Amino acid sequence: MSESKCPVPIEQQPTNEFIELSRSTIFSWPKTKKSLIIVLIKFWVGAFVLFLVISSGSVYFKTSLLKYILLSFFSSLSIPLLISIKLYLGWKYVFNRLNSERVEYEESGWYDGQVWVKPLLLKEKESLIASIEVKPILKNLIQIFSIISVLVLFGILLFQYNTF
Repeated sequence: MSESKCPVPIEQQPTNEFIELSRSTIFSWPKTKKSLIIVLIKFWVGAFVLFLVISSGSVYFKTSLLKYILLSFFSSLSIPLLISIKLYLGWKYVFNRLNSERVEYEESGWYDGQVWVKPLLLKEKESLIASIEVKPILKNLIQIFSIISVLVLFGILLFQYNTF
């Protein structure tokens, strides 16, 4: 965006928000599906160990080792689930800003919000960035989120309807 024509502050311009998000450590994980899966598995294993330690203090689970391990297994999925939700919300926000015809921005604070209509050339450029760069990331995040959700629901059903 040309600074002379665009009233939006540099840090609030959608293209710059995309670049900043792409460079951030956490939000760069989903750029490739493989790296995101590896990171989420690391968090899941760490959470599994932590949940094993936490649930080991329960007298109820000392009677059934299988329940103890399965509960830790399925409960620890909550950490990758929350991480994937956070990543999805961040990328979805940037996707919506890139695809929008208008840019909402604040000049100095929350009380003076403005709206600027993008020129056609800029809108096309940002729509291209959204469809080529951001849309595959959102697709990967939705797939991973779905897999984790199915595993969590399976765990809930397993504990709801089985007696060990």
